[in-house]
Amino acid sequence: MNTRRKFLQSAGVSAATLPFLQNLAACAPATAGKPRQRLVVMFSPNGVIPGAFWPDAAGDLALKPIMKPLEPFLSKTLTLHGVCDKVRGDGDNHMRGMGCLLTGVELFPGNIQGGSHTPAGWARGHSIDQEIKEFLQKDPATKTRFGSLEFGVLVPERADTWTRMIYSGPNRPIAPLDDPYQMFNKLYGGMKDRENLASVLDEIGEDLKKLQGRLGKEDRRLLEEHAGFVRDMEKELAASKSTGKNHAVPDLPKGVREENDNIPKLTTMQIDLMVQAFKADFARVASLQFTNSVGMARMRWLGVEEGHHELSHEPDSNEKAKEKLIKINTWFCEQLAYLAKKLADTPEPGGTGSMLDHTTIVWTNELGKGNSHTLDDIPFVLVGGGLGFKTGRSLKLPKVPHNRLLVALANGFGHGIKSFGNPEFCKDGALTGL
Repeated sequence: MNTRRKFLQSAGVSAATLPFLQNLAACAPATAGKPRQRLVVMFSPNGVIPGAFWPDAAGDLALKPIMKPLEPFLSKTLTLHGVCDKVRGDGDNHMRGMGCLLTGVELFPGNIQGGSHTPAGWARGHSIDQEIKEFLQKDPATKTRFGSLEFGVLVPERADTWTRMIYSGPNRPIAPLDDPYQMFNKLYGGMKDRENLASVLDEIGEDLKKLQGRLGKEDRRLLEEHAGFVRDMEKELAASKSTGKNHAVPDLPKGVREENDNIPKLTTMQIDLMVQAFKADFARVASLQFTNSVGMARMRWLGVEEGHHELSHEPDSNEKAKEKLIKINTWFCEQLAYLAKKLADTPEPGGTGSMLDHTTIVWTNELGKGNSHTLDDIPFVLVGGGLGFKTGRSLKLPKVPHNRLLVALANGFGHGIKSFGNPEFCKDGALTGL
């Protein structure tokens, strides 16, 4: 940060310009030089239809219907069948599936009553994304402005064990931002409110002009692209201010922000903001949470009127429900593919290859299968090359604890932890064969 501060002072520009300098070589810390690595955790709820999701055999990756949108990224995809959430204790499987997914540790006793079993509270530990974030933030070469960014799409405002998967510590859940206005304001500041969308660029335009003459060719290109994105996003946000005003109140729990029928648009905006934040090196860890455990989104744009969770409870014999669930999960996979394409189409700033080559996306879920509420065979699909795992294949694993995968994710960043969450599930060390 000292390098950036000195550059600001010498250029005679204000601190408000700092978000546009994160990724410029002229402002890089003296210790920089190691290739960047990034992690995205993408969550969708209520389990999957296993027969339409998992490849039949280990080895070469043959995509089933739900996974077909990943065809362009076949060589960069790794599926992990047989990873299980073995954490037990308080709470029902939806609660433990959500609260233990990234923490790998039991929930505290509490007074939040699930659909069955005992009530429970928050998780007893922090989540793996925050562990990795803290590891990166300790090194000046990998420290970023935010460390991590938590994006959401229609995540309820109400805070309970079903709605939060990110934890900064025991009893300390982190709420994702599911309003693009709020996320844009966090990244760039300068916005007054939804009714008065002041342009960030109007406020710092003169500063950016001053910088142009002090930067090399590559830095000038990055600065122009970043400013162009901000201008386009401001127009997008301004144009979308009034969208959805005539829609009926969605059939979702109280406190849900935004609108059910705007989920596709909100998703695109959040993903675009995430990719730009990575490009500007605001953070190297991010999450994207769709609704929540027991999520009740009604995906009318797919011709599905029923709530996602109620459909997920239908028996296997209900072929129409299965078809709708396959549609829903295919849509989630399409959003994963959109994120992967955005990263693949973006050259790595100051490096080689694309941003997808330096990013690993982990798509996961709180349940293996919705109507059985199983915590076995939790969906874990990895896309990208950020952690150096061997992709383009399907692995079949012997019911291994998901804690071992969490350890492997940290190890992929050079963070040599031996255990994460409940140590009982880490006795065999990090998951091998990745």
